[in-house]
Amino acid sequence: MTSKNKHWTKKELQVYILLHCANADAEITESEIKLIRSKVDSETFKKIFKEFSNDNEDERFEKIDDNIQQHEYNNMELSKFRKEVQDLFYSDGKLTMMEQNLNRILDNILY
Repeated sequence: MTSKNKHWTKKELQVYILLHCANADAEITESEIKLIRSKVDSETFKKIFKEFSNDNEDERFEKIDDNIQQHEYNNMELSKFRKEVQDLFYSDGKLTMMEQNLNRILDNILY
């Protein structure tokens, strides 16, 4: 896959992935936005949210994959991040089929 994507910091990548997870059921709720905003400063959130909003699903997966490969995550970081993803998926009290599918895809990308 060739890409001209910018490379993000780990925090920026985290926000982008969490936004993608929040959008798995095609609806980002206020509680999901609040949870994601709590992970990063306002300026970074706005920058990544704007980019996320302009990307289609294929572009999102490509950017996530490209940026994951640029960072070396240790097991502790991956475990912590996976917990954050799970917390986001369950923030509305249920795990939809689309969220389950995205969860499997993320496992394949991250590991």
